[in-house]
Amino acid sequence: MQGRTTTTALSSFALFAIALATMTTMTTMVGCETPPEPVPTADFARPLAPGECALRKLEPGEAWPDLGSAWNSRDAYLEEALALDQSWYEKPSSKSRFPQMFQFPEVCTWEQASSSVVAFRQILNENKDQESFTNAFKQMFDCWQTKGWNGKGGVLFTGYFAPEFKASLTKVAGYDYPIYRRPKELETDPISGQAMGRRISESEVVPWPSRAEINSSGMLNGLELAWFPSALDAYIVQINGSAKLLLPENKVMYIGYAGATDGEYVGLGTSLIKAGAISANDLNLSAIRRLYEKDPAIVESNIDLNNRFVFFQQYDGKTWPAGSLGVKVTDKISLATDKSVYPPGGVMFVDTLAASYFGSKKPFQRFMLDQDTGGAIRAPGRADIFMGIGPSAEILAGGQYCEGTLYYFFLKPEYVSQYPLPSKTPAKVLAKPPTA
Repeated sequence: MQGRTTTTALSSFALFAIALATMTTMTTMVGCETPPEPVPTADFARPLAPGECALRKLEPGEAWPDLGSAWNSRDAYLEEALALDQSWYEKPSSKSRFPQMFQFPEVCTWEQASSSVVAFRQILNENKDQESFTNAFKQMFDCWQTKGWNGKGGVLFTGYFAPEFKASLTKVAGYDYPIYRRPKELETDPISGQAMGRRISESEVVPWPSRAEINSSGMLNGLELAWFPSALDAYIVQINGSAKLLLPENKVMYIGYAGATDGEYVGLGTSLIKAGAISANDLNLSAIRRLYEKDPAIVESNIDLNNRFVFFQQYDGKTWPAGSLGVKVTDKISLATDKSVYPPGGVMFVDTLAASYFGSKKPFQRFMLDQDTGGAIRAPGRADIFMGIGPSAEILAGGQYCEGTLYYFFLKPEYVSQYPLPSKTPAKVLAKPPTA
């Protein structure tokens, strides 16, 4: 997970969706019973055309997603995640994301997006059955579907998780591979948090060197935050952007994203496949671990091909793991998307297949919240489902690789004023949602 948002910089909560790095694409749409043949031409990273919006509003008469399935799959964690989502909108810094980061104000304004969360919470709480909820929801909200990678809604859903690793705060026997604090010369955009390069003087910013050069040069000496037993462990932490560290003497430390260099991101899975070290059919995190135990040199040499180098800071465990909105992410409710094309904090519906612990796929039709992003989550055809914390979540994240589609819901303009964010002074009781 790559991070958190502050008033001055946007960090991104990362992923370790190993599957996104494959060379071919499985187009397993919801409802298919057997996996289709790989489709090499599928380009989930296809960017939007200049000026193109990632979303299109459903026209009157077009079929909505199955809200009943989402209603039936809701749980107490959805309300908790919505409360966190609303708390982000209550911060003045959230306004800076509209429209500077999200570039299509014709879809929604900040007022519309924040009011949508307030209204959605109220409708969920006040309607006690599926029919009344669906009627109120459809009357008050517009539905926007992604165009996806192919203009038809196609999105590749992978998974990510928050890992736990044994680590040491000092270099001792068996802990030889460090991660680093943010260096002062790292230059980032004050609003987006996007890496701009390495400042070497008051007037000059240059690109960061390669990963291999950073590691071999000693340029980060003295900035070590923690040490790990293997180079692969340290790298997985970098790709996730966050971790729970299990330290000696039963101590625990939480770390999270503090910035990254401007180097090109190259997936480890992609590199290992190109090198012939692993096959696309066998690609998952467990297979990469086994390869590392057998031949660490081949894995380490391919790690060096990813020149996006991530830096860290210590986090409060109460807010860990935090997404790019700076709020705690929630299992199977928080989604990571490209925040340059999708509105942050949005109420969503995801329709895909999800991995199980036994390797099978099952329908996944749930309300989710757009609370995160990631270094490899780019363009409208990619999204990452947060699967949770620790080894069990790693199994689900490693097995999540399926195409589907997603939708966003925003209040119709005439309802926005009825659902303001709570003020610090006593406010009027919010209007009840209309009935059908």
